[in-house]
Amino acid sequence: MYEQYYGFVQPPFTLTPDPRFLYRSESHEEAITLLQQAIRRKEGFIVLTGDIGTGKTTSCRALLEQLDASVFTSLILNPFLSVEELLREVLLDFGVISREGVRSGRIATASKHELISTLHEFLLSLMAIHGSAVLIIDEAQHLSMQVLEQIRIISNLETNESKLLQIVLVGQLNLLDILAAAEMRQLDQRISIRATLKPLTREEVEAYIAHRLWVARGSTAVTFEPAALDLVHAYTRGVPRVINLLCDRSLMQAPAMIEEAAGSLGLKLPATGRPKRRAAADAWPGRWRVAAFAAVVVVLLVGAGLWFTPVDQLIEANIPPLPAAPAYQPRYAFGPKAIPRTDLLMPPAVPTPPIPANPRTSEPANR
Repeated sequence: MYEQYYGFVQPPFTLTPDPRFLYRSESHEEAITLLQQAIRRKEGFIVLTGDIGTGKTTSCRALLEQLDASVFTSLILNPFLSVEELLREVLLDFGVISREGVRSGRIATASKHELISTLHEFLLSLMAIHGSAVLIIDEAQHLSMQVLEQIRIISNLETNESKLLQIVLVGQLNLLDILAAAEMRQLDQRISIRATLKPLTREEVEAYIAHRLWVARGSTAVTFEPAALDLVHAYTRGVPRVINLLCDRSLMQAPAMIEEAAGSLGLKLPATGRPKRRAAADAWPGRWRVAAFAAVVVVLLVGAGLWFTPVDQLIEANIPPLPAAPAYQPRYAFGPKAIPRTDLLMPPAVPTPPIPANPRTSEPANR
């Protein structure tokens, strides 16, 4: 696999809801903050929605990791449960009953009333230790009307001061339509917080990919070109799960092959077509390269013209000669008082002394 080739510790674009890979975009940060505040204030019903693949499950797992030890949690991932099955799963997660007890004991045949009474007693016991309980149900748009009504009844477990159980319904965008139905009006009125996860923007896609690459290997040695990031955002519409699929396939084939990877996944560009350049400044490097190439061509043409021009034509061109450079005659040494540098000047010409005549012959000596 490509993980070993790129030096990744683990696959950077896995589809598992690992909280370490969660990139907190603006909408993700806002949603998690709202959920934390609602749980801390014990507000009762909370709804988190988002389109398919926007990271709802991963956000829920990240939320659970941030809760302290005094908060008992239950995460229900299977929404196709009966009322009794749901209550047993909640009691199992809270640690009230054991899995073996459900299989062989009296809990396996307990009625709905007995299960709700057991849950109520457990929630009341948490008050003595200043604890709280949170129930998170994923894919809540698939819950039956009977289960949703039972959840509303469970939410009535409260004291005079606060709710005993915080319930978070997590689902796709159509969950809001289900809750807005006339028969769900009692439940809909109990929802205090509604948060929505949105697709990533172009800038968030770039940060999302860089974050996952960093988590996978602790460095940013592997990067995607800006043009490749434009294509990733265009093909995926900013949906994190689709980004993972496309980037994973691209790393198998090389980051430059985004379009081939998208074709293998059956992804298509939106109706607007290929993404345009994000800013005019992106075109400047290409313009500078064109200008430099044109300058080189001009220099070569001029040089070629001079090479093939005869010498006599150059002489007849009456080109004025360049002035001679003045001779360098330093007069002063470096220093604060500017002492004259006489040692750097040429010494004056000394006349040759005349050769004395020979007194005997009246002729010059050494002849």
